[in-house]
Amino acid sequence: MSAADVVRTLAGRGETVATAESLTAGLVTAELTSVPGSSAVVRGGLVVYATDLKHSLAGVDAALLAEHGAVHPEVARQLAEGARERCGATWGLGLTGVAGPDPQDGVGPGTVHIGLSGPSGSGVRTLTLGGGRDEVRKSSTMAALTFLLDHLKIPVE
Repeated sequence: MSAADVVRTLAGRGETVATAESLTAGLVTAELTSVPGSSAVVRGGLVVYATDLKHSLAGVDAALLAEHGAVHPEVARQLAEGARERCGATWGLGLTGVAGPDPQDGVGPGTVHIGLSGPSGSGVRTLTLGGGRDEVRKSSTMAALTFLLDHLKIPVE
């Protein structure tokens, strides 16, 4: 699986993608846009590293953030939906988690939630990744692209 596979598949389907990224801070969008021709399918990306920006830019429910913190599966789902809606894309990806080395809001390093929003609804994958900060961020990026590609392999109705 590569970003080129995602770009090629999106282009073949005439679809687009947008991101709202926290722990990866734009790495997913950067990976996608490293592919020639990606401008046809990548609508944009929101880097929402600060918790308040998850609400103000991506539309994550403020009460959810206050109750559960920024690292929660529902936050990832809402990030994906916010990216999709705000950027006018077919698909939205949302990533939140803890890259480390320290826990955040009581959540341990390596905990990652990836949200996906698309024409038929939304979902979340939760991962527990090992390694240092850079490895967690890179693995999260690849896992998000794989999550999207898995859904793109479903035939268009």
